[in-house]
Amino acid sequence: MRESRRPDSAWALPAPGCDTHNSHFRSPMSDSARPPQRPRGQEGSRGGRRGEQEPGPGPPGRGRGRGGGQVQPPTAVTAVAAASPRDPDGRKRKCLPGARARWVFLGAGRLPPAPAMDCYTANWNPLGDSAFYRKYELYSMDWDLKEELRDCLVAAAPYGGPIALLRNPGRKEKPASARPVLEIYSASGVPLASLLWKSGPMVSLGWSAEEELLCVQEDGVVLVYGLHGDFRRHFSMGNEVLQNQVLDARIFHTEFGSGVAILTGAHRFTLSANVGDLKLRRMPEVPGLQSAPSCWTTVCQDRVAHILLAVGPDLYLLDHAACSAVIPPGLAPGVSSFLQMAVSFTYRHLALFTDTGYIWMGTASLKEKLCEFNCNIRAPPKQMVWCSRPRSKERAVVVAWERRLMVVGDAPEGIQFVLDEDSYLVPELDGVRIFSRSTHEFLHEVPVASEEIFKIASMAPGALLLEAQKEYEKESQKADEYLREIQELGQLPQAVQQCIEAAGHEHWPDMQKSLLRAASFGKCFLDRFPPDSFVRMCQDLRVLNAIRDYHIGIPLTYSQYKQLTIQVLLDRLVLRRLYPLAIQICEYLRLPEVQGVSRILAHWACYKVQQKDVSDEDVARAINQKLGDTPGVSYSDIAARAYGCGRTELAIKLLEYEPRSGEQVPLLLKMKRSKLALSKAIESGDTDLVFTVLLHLKNELNRGDFFMTLRNQPMALSLYRQFCKHQELETLKDLYNQDDNHQELGSFHIRASYAAEERIEGRVAALQTAADAFYKAKNEFAAKATEDQMRLLRLQRRLEDELGGRFLDLSLHDTVTTLILSGQNKRAEQLARDFRIPDKRLWWLKLTALADLEDWEELEKFSKSKKSPIGYLPFVEICMKQHNKYEAKKYASRVGPEQKVKALLLVGDVAQAADVAIEHRNEAEMSLVLSHCTGATDGSTADKIQRARAQAQKK
Repeated sequence: MRESRRPDSAWALPAPGCDTHNSHFRSPMSDSARPPQRPRGQEGSRGGRRGEQEPGPGPPGRGRGRGGGQVQPPTAVTAVAAASPRDPDGRKRKCLPGARARWVFLGAGRLPPAPAMDCYTANWNPLGDSAFYRKYELYSMDWDLKEELRDCLVAAAPYGGPIALLRNPGRKEKPASARPVLEIYSASGVPLASLLWKSGPMVSLGWSAEEELLCVQEDGVVLVYGLHGDFRRHFSMGNEVLQNQVLDARIFHTEFGSGVAILTGAHRFTLSANVGDLKLRRMPEVPGLQSAPSCWTTVCQDRVAHILLAVGPDLYLLDHAACSAVIPPGLAPGVSSFLQMAVSFTYRHLALFTDTGYIWMGTASLKEKLCEFNCNIRAPPKQMVWCSRPRSKERAVVVAWERRLMVVGDAPEGIQFVLDEDSYLVPELDGVRIFSRSTHEFLHEVPVASEEIFKIASMAPGALLLEAQKEYEKESQKADEYLREIQELGQLPQAVQQCIEAAGHEHWPDMQKSLLRAASFGKCFLDRFPPDSFVRMCQDLRVLNAIRDYHIGIPLTYSQYKQLTIQVLLDRLVLRRLYPLAIQICEYLRLPEVQGVSRILAHWACYKVQQKDVSDEDVARAINQKLGDTPGVSYSDIAARAYGCGRTELAIKLLEYEPRSGEQVPLLLKMKRSKLALSKAIESGDTDLVFTVLLHLKNELNRGDFFMTLRNQPMALSLYRQFCKHQELETLKDLYNQDDNHQELGSFHIRASYAAEERIEGRVAALQTAADAFYKAKNEFAAKATEDQMRLLRLQRRLEDELGGRFLDLSLHDTVTTLILSGQNKRAEQLARDFRIPDKRLWWLKLTALADLEDWEELEKFSKSKKSPIGYLPFVEICMKQHNKYEAKKYASRVGPEQKVKALLLVGDVAQAADVAIEHRNEAEMSLVLSHCTGATDGSTADKIQRARAQAQKK
């Protein structure tokens, strides 16, 4: 991506009421968020400040006014008017929604009031027989434009989004040395940012779906700015665009994100469908294209972005693979050029303006014609956009010339408006916004519910219910007549629903209130009408009226609000730094804290850490006071933002409030505060976290400093030793050496002698080192044992050389046993003497070995060599284990009296065992013999024992 010089912000206007920390948590009901003073003379004043208000005291519309009294919660119906940006007479409110009423009039004259009910349809204009279109004023624009709109590059975001202006660098009226100023306003004309443009020549402006301003330069570099003029990033559209320069550009939106399409000086197109995941596509070349096309646009079909362009009387559709010529079906003859084209908001329909004055309307795929209109004007229009309502069968296009605006559709005649000044059209989901230097208006098709209620001589159930409610307020009996008429037709539920739906589409709060009163009146006569739709509409209208306020400047319609969703609306309020209003809306709608208040507070905190004129202590304290233990708020994320702003100490202070060590430690490591991270990891008790920090420290510090750090943290040192035992043995040895831990060092060398060394000389040397370490540790037992092992290793090596076989690494007992099994009895006895093996242990080893060899003759000689130190019962047991009763009986007779019975029982001589037991008069031995008596064969023996017992008891 090609680097470009970042434009400097010579001066920037902060968002109204957003200059300090405290102002960000001032209620939207306060006067401090007023726009700058009007340049023209005016009545009244915008000065004065109200007391600050903490965030989230209640729903929008509840606050404290000048008198300090608490405004009472309005009812479901009156809540709609409470948040209105206008007073009951239609005048602009100069206090924000919910504050005590104090009306201040605009200096240039009063805004037109809400139309009276009797002439409510006066601004309705029919387009054919089936649709009406109306245009009403959203705001009286107070902006102080330095240029005419015609002299500026203009970009306005949809869904009531902001407006960006930059003096067109292509115009030469001003000296070239004068740098243009990029200005950003809200939809109501309140300044949001202003910066001196110091980068390259600008070709096009556009807003992304995330309300980021995309500035396309001649060299193909796209600069991205935030809503408040803060530079975000930049990217390039490729080397080809850089070499050939940019002739024209379009910013468009798809389901994947916001895209950029470029027309280069070589008359080639380059496109990226998503600037968030930049993938450039070079579109195919148009055959015979020698100059710029008369008009072109982007079209999205089958989830793919295409380029549609006009070259003389021909249309071409460019996709990623080919250039195809297309012909609009049913196009009027005689067309030699297309002057303008427009794609609908949803990319489903296309309009073409020809040099014959005809406007062709059809599907974007150019497969079906909807209609064709002759406007009798051949001059190319400044703008052409679609004006259609979701789920409406009517299709209309709005065409703007210098001083004329025309709405055309499938009707013989269009609707014409006169434009008093330069205007700009902004296509919306359900209409068109039109703004100029003085006004901001909205043009749209009248919704069906409103049309049925308000059209002249309407007998729709909603119209009758509205009349019934008015007569009821007059205490007239006509109210009963209207109600009976509706009820006789069984249309009362439909009437209530119509009034609720129409209220949502009305911009004037007075009219909203009238319709909702009518719906509430009709609900009283219904037994089981679900209240959800009524309550939800009251809530939605209250939110809409709050954000439509002049100081907020987001003129969403009900349809746009539902399409945008409340979460996106909250994101846009946060983007404008309107945190109090966003919090109050969350609390009013009772959104879950994690999705609502917590998320907004986290955004506020991230903005707060960017205010470098406030000390770290004050910022950390203020954030903790506001956030506390709010669920869903991560102090580590806020600390990361502070660190990104260069405020490391503030980030550390914020991390003190983070309860999760797993979130603290990674950021501390990133900030190169490794020792503090180690302390936090140890406090957490999470060994994995401690290991993470230790490995980071090992790579960060030199070996000496690393070991000194470990010495001050015993738990970390212990864990690192465990790690080294499995992964880094040499490091473990260095640790023991540094700590003079000779005992562990000796154990280390013993393990190393068996694990690492294969040669006997190396193993003995390692053992010698271990013995020396044990002596230093004053562990003489371990040292002697190590020396004995060294002697044994040398002896085993010699035995292997002399006798063959496997002796190395055998234990002392196994070595003796192996020698006996090999017939080397003398060597075995010598080995036993050398290593001071006790006689009992040697006899056991020799007895077991000879029995395993079944060398009974040698075993008998061995038993007679001298008196057995282990007795002769083991001989009986070993022989029986080898299933040799004959040999066992030999040794049974030699067993001592105390073990005689057991030996006789082992060889199966129960009778003799009984005689010995009776002779010894031992109750335990007699019981043992009885337990071995089985069946009739041992019956006489059992009787003998029983008689012996009886005689013993008599005595």
